[in-house]
Amino acid sequence: MKLSADLSPLWHPFTQHATAGPMVEIVRGEGAWLHGADGRRYLDAISSWWVITHGHGHPAIASAIAAQAAILEQVIFAGFTHPPAEQLARKLLALAPRAADGEQLEFVFLSDSGSTAVEVGLKMAVGYWHNLGRPRHRVVAFEHGYHGDTFGAMSVGARSIFSAPYQPMLFSVDFLPFPAAGGEEATLAAFAALLDRHGGDIAALIIEPLVLGAGGMLMYDPALLAELARLARRNEVFLIADEVMTGFGRTGTLFACEQAGIVPDVMCVSKGITGGFLPMGATLATRRLYDAFWSADRARMFFHSSSYTGNPIACAAAVANLAIWEREPVLERIERIAAVHARRLPALGERAEVSSVRHRGTIAAIDIAAATGGYLSDLGPRLYAFFMARGLLLRPLGNVVYLLPPYCTSNDELDGIYDVIEDSLAALRDRSL
Repeated sequence: MKLSADLSPLWHPFTQHATAGPMVEIVRGEGAWLHGADGRRYLDAISSWWVITHGHGHPAIASAIAAQAAILEQVIFAGFTHPPAEQLARKLLALAPRAADGEQLEFVFLSDSGSTAVEVGLKMAVGYWHNLGRPRHRVVAFEHGYHGDTFGAMSVGARSIFSAPYQPMLFSVDFLPFPAAGGEEATLAAFAALLDRHGGDIAALIIEPLVLGAGGMLMYDPALLAELARLARRNEVFLIADEVMTGFGRTGTLFACEQAGIVPDVMCVSKGITGGFLPMGATLATRRLYDAFWSADRARMFFHSSSYTGNPIACAAAVANLAIWEREPVLERIERIAAVHARRLPALGERAEVSSVRHRGTIAAIDIAAATGGYLSDLGPRLYAFFMARGLLLRPLGNVVYLLPPYCTSNDELDGIYDVIEDSLAALRDRSL
């Protein structure tokens, strides 16, 4: 196809340009709202792909970015460090899950996205066993899981439409059945069987704690996570908690692992780490992992980096974001959002157009009854268009409508979101959507 003068040269993510139509041009963000070039505004009910925490344009983070940009914008992070990175690492570790027996995450490796944070965690776990001279290369994960779009992250994610073209290039992974309510024992039995057969070869278990995001906002019980962690530890299998989506309050606590009372060996974070202002990833690890790479032998160093590792401006944004958690009642805002979900979801669950509803913390999900489910359900684009026409940014995962709003979203705004969803269900019932 020849590029016409009025066609943007930009190639957008997760977008079928042949059918999507022109992209909506956004010129400003404020609080929970996005303002378009055409004068319309849209309530950002999904936190712009789950990254905005305190709202668009929070002045404290914006000011921190401006101040840091005037001092130091970038420096190579091999052989150098700087105050924002040092502050960020210490703040992250102080907030990370900590066990009663003192076990804790003690080291932070910085990167630039959720996918790279996951890649780093996988390489840490596999590299540990290599450096000990006892190689382990098997990885265990959940079916329906999603951990990013780089090749390692794709490998440990579900084999799905997201990764179908690249399947021959992905490394083999053992997938556990998702622990849906009533199916927890099957998940535990499957993991125990893998440990019995291949325990000496398994390097790590990687999971999204409590909520599987792109897999359809699937939710499971914290007790199941705690038991998986116990089995992994008993068999010297590293537990990698992918908190890229669930971290920074989304599930009701700062990190989802807190609800299971566990400290993972590796914790991957991104998305909300800078409050949504700048891309950044971080991989937190235990001293045991760090020590396996500590050696006079340079060949045992951790071989991973990206050009913008430890970027000072991104670090300054993250430090400012964490300071907001310290001085503002963020958890109270999260509890308020969760209360609105609890109040509004039951009525939706009783509707004929809905097959199920669920929520945890600020995350709510509504499964719409559809002849064809899954990410490619034609219901998704139709619902998206309906919501956008009503000034609401909701981007369904196929037939799954989910809410994941910024913490500044008011009760009136939340009720407005639910009112529009109810209108969409009425339109489905009347076959006008």
